[in-house]
Amino acid sequence: MAAEGKTIDALSQFELTPVLGIVGNSVGFSQSTAHMLLAVGLITALMMYGMAHRAVVPGRLQALAESAYEFVHNLVTEQVGDEGRRFFPFVFSLFMFILFGNLLGLFPYAFTFTSHIAVTFGLAAIVFVLITVVALAIHGRKFFGYFFPEGAPVWLAPIIVPVEIVSYLSRPVSLSIRLFANMVAGHVMLKVFATFVILLGGLGVVGPFVAVLPLALNIALVGFELLVAFLQAYVFAILTCIYLHDAVHLH
Repeated sequence: MAAEGKTIDALSQFELTPVLGIVGNSVGFSQSTAHMLLAVGLITALMMYGMAHRAVVPGRLQALAESAYEFVHNLVTEQVGDEGRRFFPFVFSLFMFILFGNLLGLFPYAFTFTSHIAVTFGLAAIVFVLITVVALAIHGRKFFGYFFPEGAPVWLAPIIVPVEIVSYLSRPVSLSIRLFANMVAGHVMLKVFATFVILLGGLGVVGPFVAVLPLALNIALVGFELLVAFLQAYVFAILTCIYLHDAVHLH
């Protein structure tokens, strides 16, 4: 993260660059794709090697794998109920993929693929399609009663139904923008303060002393971003569980 002359270029870190060449006029296999595959590989390795020994007294990897499994399992069963156990693999995969994507971006020279709206909207669209298919499969035509609450006055239907439909269709938008915006904002702040450190550090004798403040703020931001990385994965997962609860129980 370097200063471009005397300006701060905080958005170039989100640009896609080809890793295996350019296909036509578009970026082919980009660093975003590479980091997605890396995240999948790390998650797979954690679960496979972490649970390989199944020791009574777990080691660090086994404890981490078991903690992640139990955390998401409890999340699903508490929010959806016992009926939600069949959706646990999906929610677990979603949570771990987003978490590792958020965390990978905090390493030097790494790329945060969850900072791209195309990725986050793709994940949110998968959730949206799943909950809609589940609701239709379980309830059939009764699913459409979701858009008009039972007991509501019929004369309010022209108002309630459009509002409920818009609210339902906005789910993937809110899911995707929340994750995307938080990742972008955090990494922009990190680069801004890192650039301040470089610019102020070059002010001669007093430079290193002046640069201490933005350096301290950047260190604090890294800690904060670690928390945000987990919270955003958690929020995405718990909202998915809430939507699944609505699809299963239709309320």
